[in-house]
Amino acid sequence: MSKTFHGCYTVAVTPFTDDGSDICLDSLKAFLDWQIACEVPGVILLGTTGEFLTISEDERYRLVEAAVSHVNGRMDVLVGSMNAYTPKAVQFSREAEKLGADGLMVIPPYYYTPTDDEIFEYYKAVSEAVSIPIMLYNNPFTSNIDMSADLVARLTRAFDNVRYIKEASMDVGRVFEIVRKTDGVMNVFAGERPVECFLLGAVGYVNPYGNYIPYATTRMWDFLDGGDIETALHIQEKAHEINEVIAEGHPRYGHQCYSKALAAAAGYPMGDVRRPLTRFDQLGPEGIERREKILAMMQRLDEFMNGLKVPSNRTA
Repeated sequence: MSKTFHGCYTVAVTPFTDDGSDICLDSLKAFLDWQIACEVPGVILLGTTGEFLTISEDERYRLVEAAVSHVNGRMDVLVGSMNAYTPKAVQFSREAEKLGADGLMVIPPYYYTPTDDEIFEYYKAVSEAVSIPIMLYNNPFTSNIDMSADLVARLTRAFDNVRYIKEASMDVGRVFEIVRKTDGVMNVFAGERPVECFLLGAVGYVNPYGNYIPYATTRMWDFLDGGDIETALHIQEKAHEINEVIAEGHPRYGHQCYSKALAAAAGYPMGDVRRPLTRFDQLGPEGIERREKILAMMQRLDEFMNGLKVPSNRTA
């Protein structure tokens, strides 16, 4: 398994047509070109931000096929291939590998609250079905499962292609615990608080902000690698201020409609979200007011970034 992942990977929204009835591949390609122009090292398709639960199997196939073909090796493409039914997770994982994906992101079986042994068997089935790297996805807020560092270490020891984890438990100390219990073999990607997670041993960040401020957030990890913690922290704080505006009065995963609205304002329309999520146009004047407030914040961040000398120390 020679492929390595490092830095801020955009966990991408899924582009839909205006009426939401289908995916929009033209929008996808333009969005991917934007990510590449910003030197984003990789994208992760069909995660929580990508509304994977609303995607048909045909749409999944066409989305991954188009993304891999269009990127053509210019950055990494990872695919969320999880499912509550193990054979489906295996099917989606094999399909992503066949289509040329560089890696997978796989959350434990959601809804059922499986035991550690059941989780182990699930990942065993996926691991044995593919040869590309697998990123575990620990998000107890959506899966109802919080994978302990001990379980992560067990999976790391058992399966050679399980070498990454998106750690989104909101317990930043878990990063250090995972690194320690896996003897540094497991590569942790932060699910939040990337600067703090970097200081505890994380090698990357699964980045929702990459959907509308990809340049700044990608540079954030470059500054971390270069030892400029203060500048990286400033970028993180500005991203979090944007998130606070989005989060006021909205559910935990109400951000997708804002991500799409902000991507559109940046020149990359991605449609709106699918039900049951709240569409941006349903927010009315409140949504427009918040969007305009965020756009002003994005402009100030751009001005800050324009005044910086970006380090040329990217890890391959």
